[in-house]
Amino acid sequence: MTGRTSTGDGAPASAHDSPFGALREQLLDAAEQFAGSPVAVSGILSGLVDDVDRALREELEIFPVCHHSPASALAMVRRLREKQPKVIYLELCEDLQPLLTELRNCRLPVALQAFATDLDGFPKESAPLSVVAPITEASAEYQAISYALETPGVELVLVDRSVDHVFQWDGKEEPPPAQAKEEGAGLHGDAVGVEIGDLRPRFAELEEHLLHHGKVRHWSEWWDQYVEQPLSGADYDTYRQVMVLIGSLFRRLRPDDDARTTVDEDRERYMWTRMREHLAASGADPADCLYVCGAFHAASHVEQFGLRSTAAFEISPRTGTKWLYGLIPSSHSAIEAQFGLASGSVSIAAATWAKALTRSRLTPFQLEGQKGARKRAAKLPPPVPQGEVADKLTGFLSRPPALDPLDDAELVNWSVDIVRLARRNGYLASTADAIAVYETSILLAGMRNRARPTPYDFQDAAVTCIEKDAVPGRRDVRRLCEILLGGDRLGEVGYDALPPLARNVYDRLAPLGLDLEKRTIQRALLDLNAQPELVPCSDLLWMLRYLLPSDAVRPIMGERRLGERSIQESWDLAFGKHQRSIIELGYEGVTIEQVLEQRLRRSVHDPKATAAVALAAVEDSILFLGSRRFADELGARAVELLAAERTVDDAPEVLRRIRRLLAYYRANEPELPAWCESFVTAGYAHYCTLLPTAFVDDETGVRQVAAMLGFLFTMESLALALGCDRAQLELAVRQSHPEAPDKVALLWAAHHQLGLLPIASLRERVDELLANPLVIPSFPRYIMGFVQAMEPAPGLSGFVVEVISKAFGRLPDNVLLPWLPKLITTLRDGAAELVPVLIREAGRTFPGSLTAVDAWVPPWTPRPKPAATTSAPVAAGPVASLLGAHPDACDAVAGLLGCEGEWRAAGAAGSEHQEVSALLADHPEPVLAVAGLLA
Repeated sequence: MTGRTSTGDGAPASAHDSPFGALREQLLDAAEQFAGSPVAVSGILSGLVDDVDRALREELEIFPVCHHSPASALAMVRRLREKQPKVIYLELCEDLQPLLTELRNCRLPVALQAFATDLDGFPKESAPLSVVAPITEASAEYQAISYALETPGVELVLVDRSVDHVFQWDGKEEPPPAQAKEEGAGLHGDAVGVEIGDLRPRFAELEEHLLHHGKVRHWSEWWDQYVEQPLSGADYDTYRQVMVLIGSLFRRLRPDDDARTTVDEDRERYMWTRMREHLAASGADPADCLYVCGAFHAASHVEQFGLRSTAAFEISPRTGTKWLYGLIPSSHSAIEAQFGLASGSVSIAAATWAKALTRSRLTPFQLEGQKGARKRAAKLPPPVPQGEVADKLTGFLSRPPALDPLDDAELVNWSVDIVRLARRNGYLASTADAIAVYETSILLAGMRNRARPTPYDFQDAAVTCIEKDAVPGRRDVRRLCEILLGGDRLGEVGYDALPPLARNVYDRLAPLGLDLEKRTIQRALLDLNAQPELVPCSDLLWMLRYLLPSDAVRPIMGERRLGERSIQESWDLAFGKHQRSIIELGYEGVTIEQVLEQRLRRSVHDPKATAAVALAAVEDSILFLGSRRFADELGARAVELLAAERTVDDAPEVLRRIRRLLAYYRANEPELPAWCESFVTAGYAHYCTLLPTAFVDDETGVRQVAAMLGFLFTMESLALALGCDRAQLELAVRQSHPEAPDKVALLWAAHHQLGLLPIASLRERVDELLANPLVIPSFPRYIMGFVQAMEPAPGLSGFVVEVISKAFGRLPDNVLLPWLPKLITTLRDGAAELVPVLIREAGRTFPGSLTAVDAWVPPWTPRPKPAATTSAPVAAGPVASLLGAHPDACDAVAGLLGCEGEWRAAGAAGSEHQEVSALLADHPEPVLAVAGLLA
């Protein structure tokens, strides 16, 4: 068992020919002594050594990395300066390569993005599809990209599967669940993240075991403590062997049913196929090449591993999906949230990277002209030839980590700075707290068997010593530690790297005189009368308000409605914080107007679109685009959707919007558009057909039925003028036989509106309901129906006030009080339409002062008739004699009113005046009012 072992792909290899023979022997001896099942354990341990040996013996040098690892970045800088390769193969989606040159115009961190909305070959409901690949300064991939782009004669080749294959093989993956407090944590949205070197145990028990025995809380802390810190100062050979060993360990200790196994192996076959194709086409020497991939893939044992492999792998063709590419801003918190890292881990990695550069005096590679770059890298020294492979693992695994004398001074500075930062944020911290934080950090490191305190130990100590009972401000101590250790660095895409639409937006808003690239909220003041040149800026801001998130472009003063324009506007603009949203608009079109038109057209042609949605799109097109042709196109679609609907759920919204649009066209156009006339006629026939069913359908609410009647009655004159038949409406109303009390009341209102039920008869029915003890518990539902009836029959508003007044006067408390919340919510839902009508009618009906309430008699209360009198008839006065002697004046007035002057005989004058006197005696108010005016 010790003489020969098996490699990962099944090919036997001699242990004595390998430089790792001694290490293999030690591991096998340890397995025999400590393992319960030595055969299985020894096979795993031997396989780990075989994977390292085989990866190091590969003709093409493999550089294993972990994503956003400062140790990987440091090793990359050292190796690039020593080897100076001519070709670099990088594990990154091959179709993202054209974006790499645009990194010069950005401030890191940023993310390479592929975006698709028009899908061909993928489910339509999964749109949009998005893939991001974040790039930070403290990453090996950025150092390789900078070296390749800034060094003449160096070729960079991306060899990983294309973005299209990401979704072909994996489907639409969900990002790892993570809760992040940072405002930049959502910069990547729901995009699928592509990372180089995903090194994390896929065996839950293994990760739990490592965290428990490492005395850490999360994986990021374990990785920083046991991998990052020991490897940050290690030489290249040690780094390379340790990383392959870790990749092999996680690869072998994974569940048998891991769904990602097939995808991982296909990715490795894909990359090796691409590298062999490039070498064959370019004729490059493998000795001058470097393959940068994740340590997990560096320990691969698939049959296509290596340049000498002859196994064929067929790459499936891409789908017809059109992918759009660009750069979006990223942040440390966004990377942590997307890849399931601990909060602050990427910031700590950036601080570790900066400290290691100072300690090792290395000059990292930088892209020329990049924002935030420190300085250009020095000229490369002559390349150093690679020596023989030697065993570095044995020494690294057996010796303790070396102590860094800079760490003690660094801990002292942290302790002092955190107290200063805490005092600025409202904590009652002092110098004693700084000493306590320092001592507690050392104590925690000792309790956790660490040679020196880590940033995570310092965080725990600061929370223990400074954060007592409550947090006085917005930031707790843990967040203050993250700020102290580097904070959440936010990236920025430069103007030259923006898509044409985003650059067009910035150019068109230039007259505002604001720096739109700032991440702070800026206030824009527009006086459109004094500065008419700002009107295009106002139009653009309203379109951006429609397309971008609500807090990106927020109006403070001013509004835009049909037929109305503001003369002054005030805006809060936060373009810097929402640069990603603006960039993704550029994937949809060349100008904002084009994107808006596409979205409106897409909304009305969506399978779930309704007539209300189409009318809203018509209104938005008028407000933002002003195109009559496009509005007519959307309106014609609204007619089609209305005719195809089988429900009336959106009837209130349809009624409100078509009323508004008709009022706009009547005020601003010489005639109604053809689609408006078609919509009215189609809606009249449509709602007449559905009205009887809606009245008896329990799932159709009274508000929807009221909206249907409102459409039929308010649009009746226009519909009849366009050729509709009123008999259709009368038949629909007569065929309706509801049973619900609120719908019965609504039907009575419809009968009254059609002239089939006089107001006196309607009043009698209500009085009969109030007089019936069996109906009183359900009477509030009748009232709700009458309240909704004001939509189709606004002339009944006075009657509704009367009904509500009678209900408050006659209903018992046990019926009235439970009903009041329902009445309030109904009035609140229809506040814009119902409440003003009720208030106006109530103001006309009720007295205007408290003193008049006592003597006030409701107008619907019947007045007692005067007692019969036997007195002689009233003789005609001088007025009657005067008018009878001179009838010309009365005849003239009668002629103006369209009547013929007719005078009664003298004998009938007495009875006529007697009738007038009796009428005035019964109703003295008009006489008293006239007398008051004359007085």
